[in-house]
Parts: sequence; structure tokens; C-alpha cells
Amino acid sequence: MMPSPRSQTFRDSLSVSITVGAYGVAFGAASVAAGFSVLQTCLFSLLTFTGASQFAAVGVVGSGGAALSAVGAACMLATRNALYGIQLAPLLKVKGLKRLAASHLTIDESTGVALSQVTRGPDAMRAGFWLTGLGVFIFWNIFTLLGALGAKALGDPASWGLDAAVPAAFLGLVWPRLTTLRLRIVAGSSMVFALAITPWLPAGLPIIASVAIAIGFGWARGAP
Repeated sequence: MMPSPRSQTFRDSLSVSITVGAYGVAFGAASVAAGFSVLQTCLFSLLTFTGASQFAAVGVVGSGGAALSAVGAACMLATRNALYGIQLAPLLKVKGLKRLAASHLTIDESTGVALSQVTRGPDAMRAGFWLTGLGVFIFWNIFTLLGALGAKALGDPASWGLDAAVPAAFLGLVWPRLTTLRLRIVAGSSMVFALAITPWLPAGLPIIASVAIAIGFGWARGAP
């Protein structure tokens, strides 16, 4: 007996929610290693809730960068969520507080699962968005707390190598999205560029400056 479309959507949402939410452990540990308290770390996940931007911000702070650089790096990564919102708004058709909740849950995973349900119809797409968004939010915050408490219990982060959690976890988030040779070339070029200019710029700015590489590739692709 084949599973119903509703159960398939639920299965897809749950598998993504648990897998992505588990990365919250790495964020919790990395945030504490960067000097944030357990409370600050948990509030960061509750109120910001966009994994890549969170990792970028604590990475900048942990390397000695200024708060403005951390915010700039996080905001640049978060702009993609605004584009997701534009794409999903006609589908979700929400207003008021529900619209505010939808905007908070608009992330890579909720968008991806919603769009993957297109063959099952608009209802399945909406269900995929809400189930995945809420699922990731719940698991991400639970695992953030566990990671932060665990890192706190370990004592000095440097002695356990927790400062490596940010780049390792960030790579784990980015790598599955590099699905084509062109994307891998862009990512590799940006990394080389950021490393090359690191000696001359304050901490955090090389990450922001590497966006120029992606813009350059985009311009070259669109140029006649």
C-alpha cells in the first residue's frame, strides 16, 4: 500500500527538520566558544533563526571582528530569505500575525520542501512549508541549548578545539548546496580570495568582501 501524499509530505518535512535541527548543537557550541553566554546563544537562535547567518556572525565575533562586521556578514547571507518570501507569498496567502510567523520560518529548508511538493498540489506545498519551518525551528532551538550547555560544561573552548566548530558546521551547511561545477568554482574562488585579503583587512570583512566574487561570476554569466 502506497503512503498517502499527506504522509509523504510529513515524512519529507520531519526528515529535513531533524537533520538540519541537529546542526544546532554545533552552533550552540560555537557560539559559547566565541564568547556568547548560553542565554545569548539561545536568544540568537530563537529570534534570528537563520543558521548560515548565525554561524557567520559568531565566526566573525570569535575571530575578533567588530559587531558591525558580524551584522554585515549575517545580513548579506540573510538576503536570500527575502527572495524566498517573495516567491512564497502568493502560495501562502497569509496576513497579520500569521504573516509574521511565516516570515520568521522562511528559510532554505522550509522553502525547499514546499517547492518539492509541487506535484502534490498547493495544499501539500503549504503543509510542507509550515511543517518544515516549525520542525526545524523546534529542533534547532533544542539542539542549540544542548550544544551551548555542553560547551559550557567543557570549560575552556580552546582546549577542546571548539573554535573549529564554526567553519566545520558552515561547510556542512554549504557543501550539499554546491550541486554544479560552476557553484563549486564560485565557492572555491571566494574562499581563495577571502584568504588572500585576510592579512590586510579586519576580521569579518574578508567574508563580506568575498561577495564581490559571486557578483562577478553572476555578471559574467549575464553579460552578452
